Amino acid sequence: MTDSRWKNLALEVIGCFVSALGLYSFAVAAGVPVTGVAGIGAILFRLFGLPIGVTNIIMNIPIVLICFKYLGKDFFFRSVRCMVLFAIFTDYVLAALPVYQGDRMLATICGGVIGGVGDALIYMQNSSTGGLDFITMAIKSRHPHMPFGNLTFAAALAVILANGLVFHDVDSIIYGLIFNFLSSYIINRMMFGFNACMMALIVTSDGPAVCRMIGEKVDRGSTILKGYGGYSQDGRDVVLCACSSKQLYIINRETKRIDPGSFIVMLQANEVEGEGFKRLELGEQS
Repeated sequence: MTDSRWKNLALEVIGCFVSALGLYSFAVAAGVPVTGVAGIGAILFRLFGLPIGVTNIIMNIPIVLICFKYLGKDFFFRSVRCMVLFAIFTDYVLAALPVYQGDRMLATICGGVIGGVGDALIYMQNSSTGGLDFITMAIKSRHPHMPFGNLTFAAALAVILANGLVFHDVDSIIYGLIFNFLSSYIINRMMFGFNACMMALIVTSDGPAVCRMIGEKVDRGSTILKGYGGYSQDGRDVVLCACSSKQLYIINRETKRIDPGSFIVMLQANEVEGEGFKRLELGEQS
């Protein structure tokens, strides 16, 4: 096994532990509903004392058998490994340790943030803990134009509502929505937010001067494209530059000094990779 494979495996183990910590030691301990098959397992745990991890594996068996052909062998085996690790950490390791018994809102916040960090580490290794992830990915493979976010949100909402109905606890629905929002937010920020930045699109009559200014003032590269006005048909330079918010302010100010008649569009770029920007490393696909 190569060093990168060992690194990916280590991150999977850490991710499974952190995810289980957020779920078991904070959310479940405070009666906060969580989503997915693990959320159903948490309901059964509160009702009958059934171990969450083992229940999660058992409920995943038919899902895995149905969705296997849509997910690929490598992703499947990595996900099964994560399911087993998650079960071990939830039912044996964390069950032997004290859980958080403080304020319910704090448990929701901590559980959502910690669980989101763990889930993000798992997803970044191109893996999963199964459950609704398998179902939504399988549906997406058959119906690629169906919005993935809507699928996951609907599935999550169904589990949260079921929890509130089973335990006659309206407050838990609100806490569950907060937990799910925080977890999803952390996942998105960890996977894509590291590279979030701004992009300047500058239409100017002096592209080379603007590019020189960008290099000198903010030490960023830029690209000149040739554009034409849709109405006037006049030729103009279009300068593209990815930068930070602070650098964008400087670029905007200095561009107006060079070319007062320039047209500037400032956009938020959710993910930028390449020279000068951090690259998001996902787990190896073997």
